[in-house]
Amino acid sequence: MLMPNVAAPKANALADRIRTFLTNAGVTVKTFNFDFENPGITPDLDESDLLIVIGGDGSLLRAGHFCAPLGIPLLGIRSGRLGFLVELDDSELEQNLEKLLKAEYRLECRMMLRTELFSRNTLKQSWNVINEAVVCRGNEVHPIEVRVDLNEGYLNSYIADGVIVSTATGSTGYALAAGGPILPPELRNILILPIAPHLSLDRAVVLAEGAEVNLFPTIKHDVVISIDGMTPVLLQDGDRVHILSNHHSLYMVRFGEHNYFYRNLAAVMQRNPILEMEKHD
Repeated sequence: MLMPNVAAPKANALADRIRTFLTNAGVTVKTFNFDFENPGITPDLDESDLLIVIGGDGSLLRAGHFCAPLGIPLLGIRSGRLGFLVELDDSELEQNLEKLLKAEYRLECRMMLRTELFSRNTLKQSWNVINEAVVCRGNEVHPIEVRVDLNEGYLNSYIADGVIVSTATGSTGYALAAGGPILPPELRNILILPIAPHLSLDRAVVLAEGAEVNLFPTIKHDVVISIDGMTPVLLQDGDRVHILSNHHSLYMVRFGEHNYFYRNLAAVMQRNPILEMEKHD
């Protein structure tokens, strides 16, 4: 299935190129035009062997939420700013699609998290997480208090703008902007990082895959939880956020060498993608 982001200017043109190439090769292609303004509308992935998303890293994350629980691999085609997750751009697109049809690729397995929101020990909501779960302040510009417990017991209490619990994939997202370490994508670790901590431990903590994290926010004003940058959910007094490794993984199609991550990392870190976009406007 093709999933172009309708808000990305080049996405529809790239979708036409991909659709034409695959149809001429005898492949049945379905299209789902993803609209960020209506995220509740989801694609029907029954009988799909692959989801090709056309957009940026944000589009890829949304697509991953659709396909990961079904075990369907994901291929990202860039139509916007340079990112860490998407695999291809419009250069040599057809050549790489030819490799895809010849099975000249590998599947990269990315660890995911499961986040559960409990209200006084009653499960209210749960999410699959590719990048990160963030518990942070809402509209009011005040730090919040969050206690963090692990399987083994109490870890730390933070007074901060929030706390990020991230996968290795998410270490190049919000966690990187908050000063966290960059973890290679194949690592199956959980990263805990405070956002702008005040008189609190300011170091990131890296946990093993089997760890379980419980966040206990103190509600004195608005506190929210956001999953992979999606619409935040307001937390209530007595809420607990439970985070652990997910039995689902995200499978991403890769054509390049195994050290591609460090090559892309160097490219992203050496220039500002926003400035690069403005040069071409």
